[in-house]
Amino acid sequence: MQLSELAAQLGCQVAGDGMTEITGVATIEAAAAGELTFLSNAKYTRHLAKTAAAAIVLQDAAALPAGKAGLISTNPYLTFAQALNLFHPARVYSAGVHATASVSPLAQLGEGVSVGPYVVIEDGVEIGDHVVIHPHCVIYPNAKIGTHSLLHSHCVVREACVLGERVILQNHVTIGSDGFGFAKQSNKSWYKINQVGNVVIEDDVEIGAGSTIDRATIGSTVIRRMVKIDNLVQIGHGSSVGERTMLCAQVGLAGSSHIGQDVILAGQVGVAGHLTIGDGVIATAQTGIPSSVEAGQTISGYPAINNREWLRASAAYPKLAQALKELRALQERIRALEEAHAASLHMTKLSSEL
Repeated sequence: MQLSELAAQLGCQVAGDGMTEITGVATIEAAAAGELTFLSNAKYTRHLAKTAAAAIVLQDAAALPAGKAGLISTNPYLTFAQALNLFHPARVYSAGVHATASVSPLAQLGEGVSVGPYVVIEDGVEIGDHVVIHPHCVIYPNAKIGTHSLLHSHCVVREACVLGERVILQNHVTIGSDGFGFAKQSNKSWYKINQVGNVVIEDDVEIGAGSTIDRATIGSTVIRRMVKIDNLVQIGHGSSVGERTMLCAQVGLAGSSHIGQDVILAGQVGVAGHLTIGDGVIATAQTGIPSSVEAGQTISGYPAINNREWLRASAAYPKLAQALKELRALQERIRALEEAHAASLHMTKLSSEL
């Protein structure tokens, strides 16, 4: 594909030779002749002069090395992602149910549904049009899956749970496992609380491999539209996650956590139960959140504090041992001065008495 054709499809301006032939896409370090790459992070600017790429997606044409062509975009990363899809379009699956799949006669399958080997679809399940279910998935009774959704192998959608349209579940995702609910009995043993709620996942949500979303005790655990969830995320029962929120790897939400929209919880963030995290909050990696957070804040550390305060505290931490040593030395000097002063006063008193 010529660069000018690519520009037309991506809505970009061409810098340099629009006749440049583009055969694929690659990172700026690994790109070979004929490939398109991008620059969106300033720390990779040093690679511009030596990249073998035929063309570069970037914001400023003035940054292009001599002899290189480019695509000028206000969002190079997004443009590159769109180009990637042009050169590597999503796989198209053939409709049909594999001979080894077990599909209840009481289930409803829409048009163009693809069901892979050893899938189990139980009574009362409703599958929308053009859904793809990969091998070894299990869909419990009365679950619903919206059109154009994609379930990779070994996913489980438990009873009465609802997936919207264009939902993607990566491998080994479990939707609707029992919430962690137990009541202590008089003999100190734990009585299991029946989890009779469900999970509702709205449209255009993607959930990473190995993640689990627990069903509510009563009512629904709800994941709103366009939420993106990374691998190995745990969402406790009765929680809710607002639109466009991003939960990165190993985030854990305890039960009845309510996360606003446009929130970003970076890797290994933990949220205590029954809290509210306001819209637009950003929690940096490994933040522990023991109390509710107002909208718009950026927080870090444990217990979570304002990010700027945490950065200052982190900068001070390596100096604490030396500061403590100096403080002790100063305390010793002060104590010695106080003792000397007291001795001087005593001698003065004795002299006056004589």
